[in-house]
Formats: sequence, C-alpha cells, structure tokens
Amino acid sequence: MSSLTSQLNSSYIAAANRLEGRGAALRIVAYVESYDDIFFWNQLLGEVEDEVNEAGGRRLHFEVLLPSRNSLCRGKKMALSNRLGPQMIACVDADYDYLEQGATPVSHEVCSSPYVLHTIVYAIENYQCYAPILQRVCVMATLNDREIFDFKAFLENYSQIIHRLFMWNVWAYTYGRHTLFPLSDFADVVSLDRFNLQHPDKSLNALRQRCNRRMNLLQRQFPEGRQTFRPLCEKLEALGVTPSNTYLYMRGHDLFEHVVGPILEAVCTKLRREREAEIVRLAVHEMQKHNELASYQHSCAPWQEMLRKHDFYRRSSLYRQVVQRARDIARQAFEHEIPGEDASSPEHAVLQRQ
Repeated sequence: MSSLTSQLNSSYIAAANRLEGRGAALRIVAYVESYDDIFFWNQLLGEVEDEVNEAGGRRLHFEVLLPSRNSLCRGKKMALSNRLGPQMIACVDADYDYLEQGATPVSHEVCSSPYVLHTIVYAIENYQCYAPILQRVCVMATLNDREIFDFKAFLENYSQIIHRLFMWNVWAYTYGRHTLFPLSDFADVVSLDRFNLQHPDKSLNALRQRCNRRMNLLQRQFPEGRQTFRPLCEKLEALGVTPSNTYLYMRGHDLFEHVVGPILEAVCTKLRREREAEIVRLAVHEMQKHNELASYQHSCAPWQEMLRKHDFYRRSSLYRQVVQRARDIARQAFEHEIPGEDASSPEHAVLQRQ
C-alpha cells in the first residue's frame, strides 16, 4: 500500500487547509525545478505573500519545495508531473516552451495550465543578467562605483545583431528541425568568449559576421521556412521578443557564461586594478599598502557569486508580470478554498491590484 504522502495532491493540501480553520494561513505548495531555483521563487512568491498578510485578512503561505519527496529527481518535467491544482503549483523556467505556445505537450502545459507559473524569459539567469542592473553587480563585486562600460547599450546592440538568428533557432524547435540547428549551435555563434573591453565594437562586428553566415546557411538549408518564418516572427514579437531585448529569451546558461560573463570578467578586473593602483599610490608606507590591499581584496567578491545572488532585477517589467501572475494564482486559491467568498475581503482587494 502506498503511503499517504505519495498520494499528495492539490485536493489533499486543500483539505488540510480546511482542517486548520480560518485562523490559519492558506498554504500553497510550489514545486520548483532544482536547488538553484528555490531562492528566486521564494522571493517572488514571498512578495505576494507579504502583500496579502499585510492586508489584514486571512494569511497566505507559499511553501517552496523540490519536485519530488521520494527521490532526488529534479527538473521541469518532474515539477509538472505532480498533481497540480489551486493549492499545488509548479514554478518553472519558461525555456522555449513559452515562445512555442503549445507546439509540444510540455509547452502546452506551461502556457495553458492555470497552476503553472513560469519566468516568461528563458530562465532565472536571464533576470540575473538584466542589462540595466549589471553596473550595480560590478559595484558589489569590486567596491568601485566608477562606470566604465555601458551594459544596457551594448546588450541592446548585441540583441539587435542576434535577433533574426534567434528567431531561426526558435523556428527550428517549433517545427521539429532542432536536431539540425540545436541550442548548442546557436550558442557557439552568439558567444563572446573573446570579448575585448577596449574595443567592444570589434566583438559586435565579429558577431554580426558569424550571424549573417549562419542565417545564409539556414535559408538554404530550410527553404520551407519561407512560408512559416515570418508568421513565427510576428507571433514572437507579439509575445514581447523585440530586437532590443532578445538576450532575455536566449538560453540563460549561455547568456550567463558566454556573453555577460566575459564582459563582467573584463570590467571587474579593470575596476579592481584601478582600486588597487589607487591604494598603492596613496599608501604612506609599505605596511599601510600591504594592509589596505589585503583589506580591499578580502572585501571583494567573485562576480559570479554576486551575479547569482543579487535581486536588482525585481523592478523589471517582465518580472513584475510574473509577480502579477502569482497574485492571480493566489486569488484562485482563495476562491477555491471558500467558493463565492466576498471579493471585498482584504486578501482579495490586494490581489486584484494590477
């Protein structure tokens, strides 16, 4: 006989909530894909939780869990395989599933299920690499607030260059041609592993040449795309993919490691050297120089760590859309808990905010 916990589903959580009574917090279980996702979703759902709890009505509690209680299995499919409902949801990376708009079974569930909350952008890493806040990441890592690089302008230019090739990559996955143009091939073309901080334009020019060569090859390789490529582009643009923000929708790991990573490495290295040179110049004697350098180096942190831990992206418009969707899920859970509940109650009032 299987244990009771192995039969856990949304109805079980709903029944447990009713047994707790109106004085207890409404509990919603949120399954995430892996350990790395827990902090992100805890913060996002915690914002909605705080809004409801500060309103003074019935309290709300999101419990963020890994997708399996009985094994070490992780991932999107495992999170989605749980018996979801108003009190049991899945919080997952959008990947290309959001852009494919139901072209595959997983994409259909991600896009249509009211109990699945996704990132809209490809993954959590894309929010971490949100261009307008990368200067602040540099300050966190180097404790030097001098601005020596325009991340926003560069990544907008980068996006404009890769935009059409990115559309071809989504087309390949939407129409079953991904084995001929996989994500790994796209990443090889758009990576900036040889980024030159002194001449960023050279990196962009080389990128443009690589993208143009690959697009010419794809147009010859997939002549059938002439009928479907343009409609797909229009659909993706309607979903929010523009020439200036395409980097947010490419695979997050590739963006983190092979685009933003090389830039941050170059910028942070230069900022640290500047600060260290300043200490050497201002030190009165050797002992002071040694102590100040040791203190500064001890206070700095690897950019990789700061890029993963910051939450400056929380003001971005796309992130705010995900928060609003979390509010909708919470509202549905309250309505399911007590059908016909007064919409003027404090928790409903705050969850109706746009």
